[in-house]
Amino acid sequence: ARALRSVLVALVLLLPGWAGARALPPAVEAVTGALQLAGEGEMRWFGLKLYDAALWVDTADKAGVGKAIGAEHALVIRYARSIAGQRLVDTSLDEMRRLGERDEGRLARWRTLLEKALPSVEPGETLVGLYRPGGRGGLCHEVRSSAPLGASDLARAFFAANAIFYAAVWA
Repeated sequence: ARALRSVLVALVLLLPGWAGARALPPAVEAVTGALQLAGEGEMRWFGLKLYDAALWVDTADKAGVGKAIGAEHALVIRYARSIAGQRLVDTSLDEMRRLGERDEGRLARWRTLLEKALPSVEPGETLVGLYRPGGRGGLCHEVRSSAPLGASDLARAFFAANAIFYAAVWA
């Protein structure tokens, strides 16, 4: 937890910017409780814009990144570039390994689930990750549900591995 907080603080300092991924899609609003915009940001890699992101948290739990990660929240990402679904899967799994996941059998099972859940994205398309208490999570690509993340341990690991997004958007 301490290492994750350190990474988040460092990333907050490295990833400033304004984002336009402000809207919480109606399909997500229909299944969530009251969520409020907690922050937004723009992700660039070596000057190239990758996406805009906005973090929506439970109105009762806007106390900080650590609290938001365990409570219901939605991360809205509007892509500025084409990214293959396989690249999103590989990057997510690499980040899970970097955060300490060493069970290659588990990672292989998660790869199968992520390959079903993470689509390729094009500029202007939106992907929403929704995390719900108890480790439930799912993805929505554009206006349709992409797939549930399946295993609760995968949902927790996926959202922890994508903490870079939280750091990029936390206000």
